[in-house]
Amino acid sequence: MTDSKTGRTPLEQQTIALAGVAQAARLVDQVSKTGSYPLEFLTPSISSLFKFDADSVEEVYGGIAGVKLGLNNLSSLLASRQADENRDLVRYVFAMLYLERKFAADPSMMAVVHSRLEHASFRADHFANNVPDLCHSISGIYQDTLSKLKFRIKVTGSAQHLQNPKHADIIRALLLAGIRSAFLWRQLGGRRWKLLWQRKQLLHASQQLSRGLGVV
Repeated sequence: MTDSKTGRTPLEQQTIALAGVAQAARLVDQVSKTGSYPLEFLTPSISSLFKFDADSVEEVYGGIAGVKLGLNNLSSLLASRQADENRDLVRYVFAMLYLERKFAADPSMMAVVHSRLEHASFRADHFANNVPDLCHSISGIYQDTLSKLKFRIKVTGSAQHLQNPKHADIIRALLLAGIRSAFLWRQLGGRRWKLLWQRKQLLHASQQLSRGLGVV
């Protein structure tokens, strides 16, 4: 069924949410290895955590342009998953999809995360121009909840950046954002087996959405 508000097909909606996962994964990889991040993509990824009642999947990211980096990386991943430069990206994406299932199986943890994000949303409204500082609050939520699960996402990179408290906060906040996108992806009908069986369709959808932004 096509979304009557946006005209997006179910596959396109799933692709946008999956691009949210891929974008968080790419940003985690970039921060951990270089200590840098494009604010124009970090902001919509982090802001997506506070879009509790969005009318459409793209609104979660402030519009399709908010996941432009994710669409590019999703296209790259689907086209050449085995490429060396995609190795960590693939690992993070699948780790987030896996951890989301563990998270969704724990209603009490989900309730705590939702409650604390609602509380942090006041800070988000007032610190919209200082996303790295906002990441400190989100990092605390991640540490108190998802990091307690048996399965933990191992982030690799430069010790210099991984041991930097601000960078560590951004990485944890991005992991939570990626898991939020994974949850959205499942709500929209996304399943891991579809990544194999609908790979060509997903690649086409991600490329078309990218082209619509003048990216590819």
